[in-house]
Amino acid sequence: MDLEQKAIARLQMAAELSEKYYQKPLLLTYSGGKDSEVCLELCRRAGVPFEVIHNLTTADAPETVYHVKRTFHQLELEGVKCKILHPQYKGKPTSMWSLIPDVGIPPTRRIRYCCYHLKEGGGAHRCTVLGVRRFESISRADSGAAELPGKRKSGKIIFDMDNGDERMIAPCQRKAKIKIHPIVDWADRDVWNFLREAKAEMNPCYSMGFGRVGCVGCPMASKARYAEFRQWPKFENLYRKAFAGMLDRREKRDLDMPWKTADEVFRWWMEDKNLDGQLDLWGGEIGGGV
Repeated sequence: MDLEQKAIARLQMAAELSEKYYQKPLLLTYSGGKDSEVCLELCRRAGVPFEVIHNLTTADAPETVYHVKRTFHQLELEGVKCKILHPQYKGKPTSMWSLIPDVGIPPTRRIRYCCYHLKEGGGAHRCTVLGVRRFESISRADSGAAELPGKRKSGKIIFDMDNGDERMIAPCQRKAKIKIHPIVDWADRDVWNFLREAKAEMNPCYSMGFGRVGCVGCPMASKARYAEFRQWPKFENLYRKAFAGMLDRREKRDLDMPWKTADEVFRWWMEDKNLDGQLDLWGGEIGGGV
């Protein structure tokens, strides 16, 4: 069975579980990036009922925002239910620019509280489809085609979906959040070959020379952030203002101040070689309760 047919079989099995135990169709989390674009087309080809959500991070490039809106308009014409979710922090509306002062530390590669609050909303008590792939990063190398997430990464349960792992039934009966990764074993070349064959409308950011689509300034993008801020300079200004607000909050709370100015925070955050790197200041991870 080739990769496409295997992915479709996974989606069809997941759709059956979703309808039987959740009494709702599959829920696709669509970011506007290439992997979620593949998952969207696969859901169409699988012929299964599905709904789509998009988490508005408030830090996505304008091109991504417009691409998502165009895609959702087309899906709604096809009869697919779509919803854009707005982020919240402690029960109130938030954004990247208010979240940083509220939490009191910059988001880093190892402390990604922004992902939890801005990108991972929705999907509770649903069978959810995501474009996760093992080849994306070391942190995703152990991902499975179907997972029951735990409170921490070490607590997740991976199911052997391709061989009818019956352990999936118990959490489905409880309506626990099950994550389905239909393209978990796809390499980059498989993704791009599929999208070319499908003639999919792609996020313009790729044609602008960017290899990833996500929050502008995301620390996971490493050196690519410099190019992002050249392309979208307003985002650099927003981060600097957020860091200034963060320093003000820290001073009022009488917290330690590793930096004196927002510029020092920004240079440290960008991993300026003249300052201590991001991984030197905080060594641990902060979980979803931040």
